[in-house]
Amino acid sequence: MTPLEFDAHHLWHPYTSVTAPGPTHMAVRTEGVRIYLEDGTAMIDAMSSWWSAIHGHNHPAIIGAVKAQLDQMPHVMFGGLTHPPAVELGQRLLAMLPEGLTRIFYCDSGSVAVEVAMKMAVQYQHSIGQTGRSRFASIRSGYHGDTWKAMSVCDPVTGMHHIFKGALSVQHFVDTPPIAFWQDWVEDPAANGLASLAACLETHGSEIAALILEPVVQGAGGMYFYHPEYLNAARALCNAHGVLLIFDEIATGFGRTGKAFATDHTQITPDIICLGKAITGGTMSFAATVASDNVAEGIGGAEPGVFMHGPTFMGNPLACAAAGASLALLQEGDWQAQVARIEAQMAAELAPARDLPGVADVRVLGAIGVIEMDHTVSAAQAHPISKELGVWLRPFGRNIYTMPPFVTEPDDLSRITGAMVHLAGVL
Repeated sequence: MTPLEFDAHHLWHPYTSVTAPGPTHMAVRTEGVRIYLEDGTAMIDAMSSWWSAIHGHNHPAIIGAVKAQLDQMPHVMFGGLTHPPAVELGQRLLAMLPEGLTRIFYCDSGSVAVEVAMKMAVQYQHSIGQTGRSRFASIRSGYHGDTWKAMSVCDPVTGMHHIFKGALSVQHFVDTPPIAFWQDWVEDPAANGLASLAACLETHGSEIAALILEPVVQGAGGMYFYHPEYLNAARALCNAHGVLLIFDEIATGFGRTGKAFATDHTQITPDIICLGKAITGGTMSFAATVASDNVAEGIGGAEPGVFMHGPTFMGNPLACAAAGASLALLQEGDWQAQVARIEAQMAAELAPARDLPGVADVRVLGAIGVIEMDHTVSAAQAHPISKELGVWLRPFGRNIYTMPPFVTEPDDLSRITGAMVHLAGVL
């Protein structure tokens, strides 16, 4: 049995069927923006390996930090102990985050960061005497992860987890913000989507601990970019009803939208923010949930007096070292110019796709480029074509999209956009 045959018979990949797993390529090496396959094929990683490898692969600064930490201390429990990589990473995070987010809880993955945020919100509400607040509100077409509570705030109808609807906690869902990022904002609540949110909070506010949403960009729910003014107004509505505001920035954090955080497109700050994916530059799984002093001190000021969560590998020194090095590259580099260049080039080179039959929309924000089709596209069909074109793309739903590494050079970016337009014409 060859390695690929063993894989097909025994290894279960994300969102695949063991009875019809689809094509799988054997990756053996990564370098820069490329993934190298066993047969010698080199593919440009147009996905940043699920949106995480913003500096490209095998960046020497990140690899060097991990190797140095490996010699010192690969892991130590975070209960009752701390270590320099955790402290240094925390200092870098606070220097980048919006003012007011000050209490950092290190997590294992993005989904866990959402779980932690939701636990924080419920425990905070209970700590201040609001024991009836244990549910959540969210906007439709959202996605927040694959773990149990995170699934409950993904769209229950169109989301990937609708099959579990009867087993999950029942949450409150409001209309997707209808005004797109570039459209003119209108003040009419019936037209801007805020009437739906206001009605939900008015009716159910006494049982809602927090509103959780992806700010500005809905990622796996459809790659939809909506108007930041919705978030400014949502903050005021949450304040009026005693509801916390959680921003899930796992996909958008660390420069992806052209700002350090999607929050920076607004004039407000959430009570809790979830970070992941690009935090380590795509080298290993790691995440963080960051809360305000108000939330953290509210939790600490009442029984049981501690936040009830503590993963075994919380604050892993290797992951903290990788994340610290990744953030240093952002803080010391010129990622804003890189993302602006990528945005302008993608906007120009994806525009011809608008004239193709079957294309519903083309949109670009920061280092995110999307061709939305009017029908579902097949990742399984796209994979062999991607290999042939030398560009790794993984469409989902109706979207052919890219989130390239920030270090992608213009010639490679042209190959990415060309491959996307090609796929739009054949899928």
